[in-house]
Amino acid sequence: MRMIAYRLNGGDMPRTWYNILADLPKPLAPPLDPRTKAPLTDPAPLLRLFPKALVEQEMSAAREISIPEAVLELYERYRPTPLFRARRLEKALDTPAHIYYKYEGVSPTGSHKPNTAIPQAYYNAQEGVETLVTETGAGQWGSALALATRLLGLNARVYMVRVSYEQKPLRRVVMETYGGQVFPSPSNRTHFGRQLHDTDSPGSLGIAISEAIEDVLADEKAKYALGSVLNHVLLHQTVIGLEAMKQMELAGEAPTILVGAVGGGSNFGGLVLPFLGESLRNGNRSYRIIAVEPESCPSLTRGEYRYDFGDTAGLTPLLKMHTLGHDFVPPKIHAGGLRYHGMAPIISHLYELGYIEARAYPQKAVFEAGEFFAQTEGIIPAPEAAHAIKAVIDLAIEARLTGTKPVILFNLCGHGLLDLSAYDDFHAGRLE
Repeated sequence: MRMIAYRLNGGDMPRTWYNILADLPKPLAPPLDPRTKAPLTDPAPLLRLFPKALVEQEMSAAREISIPEAVLELYERYRPTPLFRARRLEKALDTPAHIYYKYEGVSPTGSHKPNTAIPQAYYNAQEGVETLVTETGAGQWGSALALATRLLGLNARVYMVRVSYEQKPLRRVVMETYGGQVFPSPSNRTHFGRQLHDTDSPGSLGIAISEAIEDVLADEKAKYALGSVLNHVLLHQTVIGLEAMKQMELAGEAPTILVGAVGGGSNFGGLVLPFLGESLRNGNRSYRIIAVEPESCPSLTRGEYRYDFGDTAGLTPLLKMHTLGHDFVPPKIHAGGLRYHGMAPIISHLYELGYIEARAYPQKAVFEAGEFFAQTEGIIPAPEAAHAIKAVIDLAIEARLTGTKPVILFNLCGHGLLDLSAYDDFHAGRLE
């Protein structure tokens, strides 16, 4: 029997997160104090935004960090997630490539985001925080945090980028059903938001981050939660790659190409960092690693590698990353989770060191790939995940033309069942 699904038992779920900072051949550039531009050595500014445990994880050089039992219990609601062999896609493309995908769409909210929302809510609850405030693009992160805070007894306030708030109203409903409060950003709730609220600004993740941080600074019982970019977020997502390594062993193959969509870098890093870390430590295998981003928000392929703010108002520490500029407002593409001006410092650093390639695709080509995948594999992918699928299809066609036989592994980081209005726009020819 030719298997297409590779599943782990609950006992095979990772008990530790993997921290690639322990294995980098060259250390990350430190964050800078936005006032003095000196390396940020005093954790006090970060402790106002994040609980102590997350600040320690952000700066930790330990290779493995234990996952708390309470987090593991909540992970067990949906982890380990399945790995699939995309045999029907392979056949449709007439490719000699073997294609596998790790499917994170089985989580309660339909994406990989609970992998970090749950531990972030847990550590905040342990510290006595009452409310977590965040931003969200397409709503996947906001949905995950709204659920995690409800499960752990906290409240959630979410600033949702205005264009996605209008494009994806059902994501707002999901967040509200879990008990979260949702506000379109720019909003009239913050000083920074009011400066833009009456304009025709579609909003951006940078603007929404500024609003969320301003909200937190005005509420002593609240802290901030971020769904991508920072080291501790990528750390939590490594459960994806750690599971995938075991599942590829079950399949009897080792990937030669790793692919993932990138906005801030969390789902991509979650898949590739454990594989890359193994390669860096042992030197016994090299991977071709491809990050895929939207052509309209190409922080890796066209951004500058320099220090920049993580938000539009300039409230965050300065991070060295690939950036389009913190005041950049992307076009109104449907892949709202990828509409961010910067890339995670870890991903940016690895790109500069030559371990990662990057590709950028236009929106229409991405939806064509997503629809093709739905018609072959049966899963309607989120627009963000369809970026990875587009690259995988191109790589599979290249393999057919060159006669090579790569083993391609990609992260299908979310389903698109709440993105059907976007597919409707695609079918009707309304995509920008």
